Amino acid sequence: MCGEMVMRKAPFLSLALMLIGGAAQAQGPALRIAVGGAFTSMDPHYHTLTPNNAMNKHVFDRLVDTDENFRLRPGLAESWAPVGDTAWEFKLRRNVLWHDGAPFTAADVVATFARVPEVRNSPGSFVLYIRSVQRLEVVDDHTIRLHTAAPFPLMPNLMSGLPITSRKALPATDTAEFNSGRAAIGTGPYRLVSYSPGSQAVFTRNPDWYGAPQPWSRVDYRVIPNDGARIAALRAGDVDVIDTVPTRDVETLRAIPNLAIASKPGLRNIFLYLDHAREHPPGVSGPNGEALANNPLRDNRVREALSVAINRPAIARQVMSGLATPSGQFLAAGVMGHDPQTTAPAFDMARAQKLLAEAGYPNGFRIVLAGPNNRYINDEQVLQAVAQMWSRIGVKADVQAMPSNVYFARSARDEFPVGLSGWGTSSGEPDSPMVALIASKDPARGRGTSNRSGYSSAEFDGLLDRALETIDPAAREEFYRQATRVAMRDHAIIPLHHQVNVWASRRAVKVIARNDEETYAMSMSPAE
Repeated sequence: MCGEMVMRKAPFLSLALMLIGGAAQAQGPALRIAVGGAFTSMDPHYHTLTPNNAMNKHVFDRLVDTDENFRLRPGLAESWAPVGDTAWEFKLRRNVLWHDGAPFTAADVVATFARVPEVRNSPGSFVLYIRSVQRLEVVDDHTIRLHTAAPFPLMPNLMSGLPITSRKALPATDTAEFNSGRAAIGTGPYRLVSYSPGSQAVFTRNPDWYGAPQPWSRVDYRVIPNDGARIAALRAGDVDVIDTVPTRDVETLRAIPNLAIASKPGLRNIFLYLDHAREHPPGVSGPNGEALANNPLRDNRVREALSVAINRPAIARQVMSGLATPSGQFLAAGVMGHDPQTTAPAFDMARAQKLLAEAGYPNGFRIVLAGPNNRYINDEQVLQAVAQMWSRIGVKADVQAMPSNVYFARSARDEFPVGLSGWGTSSGEPDSPMVALIASKDPARGRGTSNRSGYSSAEFDGLLDRALETIDPAAREEFYRQATRVAMRDHAIIPLHHQVNVWASRRAVKVIARNDEETYAMSMSPAE
């Protein structure tokens, strides 16, 4: 492919065939990971997509790191603390080296902040992580202050989502510079050897990393989007770990003696966005394909009808094999900002039909229902299930499932009236989905960067603003809850379920399951 590094592929040994010989043992074993979700770029600021973030984390560190339960811990910053009401001070690690040997300093953080808004053609901008920073103050080479216009309690949380890039590799804003490997210089635990967009990345251990020594000398990180092929590769010993295990295969794999399962309830909400901003979006027509005078999705009664026509418990039980929880909001129960008053909408076909009739669509309509077929667990099956349920109320959905890289690019161009997507949280709070998915579009403030529905509500925006400026956690949570009620009342999106994250591995590898569903070598070690 154009611009990518070219190298001869070397065979990787299975952990079952541990490397023999003193030199080889000193080098350590190699690890082969196969992921189901395709990554789209080696550019760490190109697309806020979990497969990208996980793959890039081998190379690029953040100021703040997170553990498997999404608790914050030091990254490139050793510590952080508020300074007054409108600034956060981060103390940076000393003696950290970039992969090219240059020292890491506060100037690299400044260069990273400057680059993020300049990334071209981003399907999901990282501006949402820096949106509240009004000014950067370099106190010294290892101290930096982030100034905000108002109190902002979530600054450390957001810094856990922003990869830091080398000032020497910048001002290379062209994503191709990272995909070629020329600008892919990080401070992370692994160095990039080669990268093939959407296919494979190969890393080698960084002996100068500041963190705990990594056990893997080499990591082969590849995409196998087909579930059956990914499982077959694991069973055949061609790879050591796979993620996004189809729910129907979990118990079968668990029964195989040389395989192990690791799982954890996830933060990701699977949902549908509906275009209720444009008067005539593509892919919407009358029951017989005729043009409609208005976009039915602009009527909240229609959006509610589509929501209550979905039998979420049936999807969780039958499509997800019980490894999902029906959802009616952004985050699952037990997570900061979850609203106990907002429950998953009850399945009610009679009400759905009544609402459609009241809105002027007694015979339903036709609509394109799009989504990925290799990104979320059972994503295409979920699309098909929703389409079947909608058909019972007269809404004929044309399911268009496609590879995630194609889908997200087309979705960013607003080519679909309804689309399946998923979103977790970069902070452990609902600020991320609220800011990116629901807030009124305001690029200058980093708001609505992934708002595909076109939803805009002054009431919601006001509550979100108050939440993001409230230091007291209990008071902030109440604003989140009020904002959730407004957005779900308006059916800004249609939540479906929260996933359970599942990995399978050869027993020679121990996998630490993560609730953010990120898959990388740093969460894996040789089994004892």
